[in-house]
Amino acid sequence: MGTFRYPITIYSADGTQARMVEALVDTGATYTWIPRPVLEGLGHRPAFRQKLQLANGAVIERDGAEAVVEIDGARRTTVVIFGDPSSAPLLGAVTLEQFSLAPDPVARRLVPVVALLM
Repeated sequence: MGTFRYPITIYSADGTQARMVEALVDTGATYTWIPRPVLEGLGHRPAFRQKLQLANGAVIERDGAEAVVEIDGARRTTVVIFGDPSSAPLLGAVTLEQFSLAPDPVARRLVPVVALLM
C-alpha cells in the first residue's frame, strides 16, 4: 500500500488558534504524532506519558495530550503524541477511526466509512 500526506488542522488548547499540517497517513501508527513545537506553540501541555513501539522493535516513551483536530471540515478531540521537534506529523489509526475515515492510497485521499458496532 502506498503512503501519502493529508492536510489536518490542530486547534490550540483554548480554541482561538489553529495550525494546518501535512500529516503522513500511517495506519500502522496507533496515535497521531505532532512535532512538540507545533503542539506547544498552540498552548498544549502534556497530560500523560505513553509507551510506543517503533518499527525496529524499540520501545520509547513520549508525552501525550488530547487536542481538537479537524479533517475535511469535521472536528473531533483525539489523542496526540508530542513528537520529536524535527519529525514529520503522522495521522494515526485512532484518529482515523474516530473520524470514520479510511485511506485510499491510489487517489491519495481519505474516504468516509461506516463505523462498526458489533
